[in-house]
Amino acid sequence: MALNLRQKQTECIIRMLNMNQSVTATGTANEDVYKILIYDQFCQNILSPLIHVKDLRKHGVTLYFLIDKDRKPVHDVPAVYFVQPNQSNIQRIIVDASRSLYDSFHLNFSSSIPRPLLEDLASGTLSSESIQRISKVHDQYLEFVTLEENLFSLAQKSSYVQLNDPSAGDREIEEIVEKIVTALFCVLATLAVVPIIRCPRGGPAEMVASALDQRMRDHLLSKSNLFTEGGGFVSSFQRPILCIFDRNFELAVGIQHDFRYRPLVHDVLGMKLNRLSVQGEKGGMRSYELDSSDQFWVANGSLEFPEVAVEIETQLGKYKKDVDEVNRRTGGTEGAEFAGTDLIGNTKHLMNAVNSLPELTERKQIIDKHTNIATVLLGEIKDRSLDSFAKKEDDMMVRGSIERSELLGVLRGKGTKMDKLRFAIIYLISSESINQSEVEAVEAALRESEVDTSAFQYVKKIKSLNVSLASANSASRSNIVDWAEKLYGQSISAVTAGVKNLLSSDRQLALTRTVEALIEGKPNPEIDSYIVFDPRAPKSGSGTSSSHLKGPFKEAIVFMIGGGNYVEYGSLQELAQRQQPVKHVIYGTTELLTGVEFVEQLTLLGQKMGLGNPTAASSN
Repeated sequence: MALNLRQKQTECIIRMLNMNQSVTATGTANEDVYKILIYDQFCQNILSPLIHVKDLRKHGVTLYFLIDKDRKPVHDVPAVYFVQPNQSNIQRIIVDASRSLYDSFHLNFSSSIPRPLLEDLASGTLSSESIQRISKVHDQYLEFVTLEENLFSLAQKSSYVQLNDPSAGDREIEEIVEKIVTALFCVLATLAVVPIIRCPRGGPAEMVASALDQRMRDHLLSKSNLFTEGGGFVSSFQRPILCIFDRNFELAVGIQHDFRYRPLVHDVLGMKLNRLSVQGEKGGMRSYELDSSDQFWVANGSLEFPEVAVEIETQLGKYKKDVDEVNRRTGGTEGAEFAGTDLIGNTKHLMNAVNSLPELTERKQIIDKHTNIATVLLGEIKDRSLDSFAKKEDDMMVRGSIERSELLGVLRGKGTKMDKLRFAIIYLISSESINQSEVEAVEAALRESEVDTSAFQYVKKIKSLNVSLASANSASRSNIVDWAEKLYGQSISAVTAGVKNLLSSDRQLALTRTVEALIEGKPNPEIDSYIVFDPRAPKSGSGTSSSHLKGPFKEAIVFMIGGGNYVEYGSLQELAQRQQPVKHVIYGTTELLTGVEFVEQLTLLGQKMGLGNPTAASSN
């Protein structure tokens, strides 16, 4: 059975809303029990893409509040809490219980609550004589946001900056790794699978993979094992592969402009949690939801923008034709077939027409929605020449160079400051060798446009380190490596790998190419050095290549540390569909970032290293 993360997480949430009791086939339980739902901001983001208000009502939730808002007592009603296990939430629960806000408290934590916090909760409710109000405490293992069936985010902000900050100490790095591991463990617990873990050597990917392997091993030895998959038939159960990467593996994808519909909507219109707001055709802002219930979005999200515009026209034509057909059959237009002698036949046509109305109305709403979104996108594309940015960046990545006049022409042409900065960084990453005078001309053009060049300088520093490392003799090389490790808090090979991973001529991402090789499991020089962790194997056996670790795998989970995007997600879904038989690939990341958001993190790192001209504004 294919791994469906969205379905599994939704089932867990529905069970939680029903006081953690099993739910009937109709999807409800305890329908007569009315309750109040209390959540924090993080857990609201978990619920938002999965559960709508009508779903809450269906499961007996009549009121819902954020935990940090002032709330009045509601007597004789149980409250379901869904919050992160942290000190402020525990203190708030103790206060709520001491004030007897609700009849009983069903506490659900998004990840496993640490023992000290559990003891604080117990002592706090004991001292206020309200412990009898705490009915149950559950660890839900839901500390991640599922946006589509095969897409999740840990919603951990600025992880790229935190992991690459030159001033970050070992303790801070360990805390971030621990946070990522906790959330990844929740994903695997929800899916109830123990994967084979693969990752490149060095850097955050190996740190996370190693810590996750240890966490899984410890848990598999405990009595309350969440991973009962396969039971006694582990040998016949095909386990998935979990491939862990770090954003530096392929830096360019996080920065590039893309001309496909889903990445454009995210990058240009700022879609968050499957929702976005755009200017309506008749003025005023319109809010839209884009998820798996929108068939047009599912079918056309990976198409180039011009193809999407054509598809909208096609759908509109089909809709008009179907409406005309209904009108013709029911006598709504000239040439209608309505005749008194055929009353039964016409009644049948009328019934069919009435039945088809909801479907036609829904189709029209979807067409109107995407017409509105495409119109706003087209305005942005024209104003900022986004098609030109996307094409020229793609050409640079394939050819490894660009004409100087063309390069400077783009930097002095249309586009926001951030568009130009992203283009300049792609020029740096794609260039096979650094031409000093050309780079200085690019910097001058950026300064002309009052662009903060900190991010550009940061990538230039990484690039120059890479060049120095390649040309240095062995004696000076160790000094560069020492300096780089102090500067970046990780091995130089991990930092500079992203500079080397260019798009191949068939435009397949390095990430997709590597995942394909890992799924196939055949000998391949690109992945032969990758580490293998098998949490089910004896510790000494981890890292070895047993036959069951090699694949081919039917299912894969690909996780990107430091920020992911819809370009990688789309590329991996295309890979899954291309395989024979079709594979199943889930893509996850610490946070989903637009190109602007990622470059802002690079800017911050540049500023921390004292690079660039931070006085210039770069937000536009």
